[in-house]
Amino acid sequence: MNKTELIDHIAQQADISKAAAGRALEAVIGGVSATLQKGGTVTLVGFGTFAVGKRIARTGRNPRTGDEIKIKAAKVPKFRPGKALKDALN
Repeated sequence: MNKTELIDHIAQQADISKAAAGRALEAVIGGVSATLQKGGTVTLVGFGTFAVGKRIARTGRNPRTGDEIKIKAAKVPKFRPGKALKDALN
C-alpha cells in the first residue's frame, strides 16, 4: 500500500473527503516526525511505538575497493510493534 492508497482507505473508512484524509495523514506524519526530531517517542496503543535510536560511529569497508571507510554516528528512527498488531499478524 502506498500513500495514495492509504489516503483512499482513510477517506472511505472515516467517510470523509480524500482531501481531508490527506491533510489528516500529513498531520499525523508531521507530528510523529516533529516528536522524533526532538528526541521523543510516539506511542499508539495497540499499534506500536516510534522512537529514536542511536547508531555509533564505526569503521566499514568499501565493497568495490576493500578500502576502510569511517561511518559517522547517526540517529535512526525505530518502530516497535504493539501486542495487538503482532496478534493481528499471527
